[in-house]
Amino acid sequence: MPNYRIIVDLSDRTLYLLDGNVVTRSYPVGIGKMLTRTPTGDYRIINKQENPGGPFGVLWMGLSKPHYGIHGTNDPSSIGRMVSHGCIRMYNEDVLELSSLVPIGTRVTIRA
Repeated sequence: MPNYRIIVDLSDRTLYLLDGNVVTRSYPVGIGKMLTRTPTGDYRIINKQENPGGPFGVLWMGLSKPHYGIHGTNDPSSIGRMVSHGCIRMYNEDVLELSSLVPIGTRVTIRA
């Protein structure tokens, strides 16, 4: 059974999926803009919602920090840029793949 955890590196705007200490996948992400930075720290995925609507794309995975999450987007051009209100944006197909791999409770570390 895999021991997944997620590291989001804000400096290279990439989300890494690790099994133990081995990176198994990496995805480009959009992050918070200057005034609404993505918060750094250690969190967990606490819920998942399919088709949340609006700017959240096809899937929302809520973090243990209220109002923050990892989600899809209805604006693919925003990936790789500092444009969100602090959430972590992924391409819709990437967030669906990631969600299929990681259970609720997965550790998420966000670092600068």
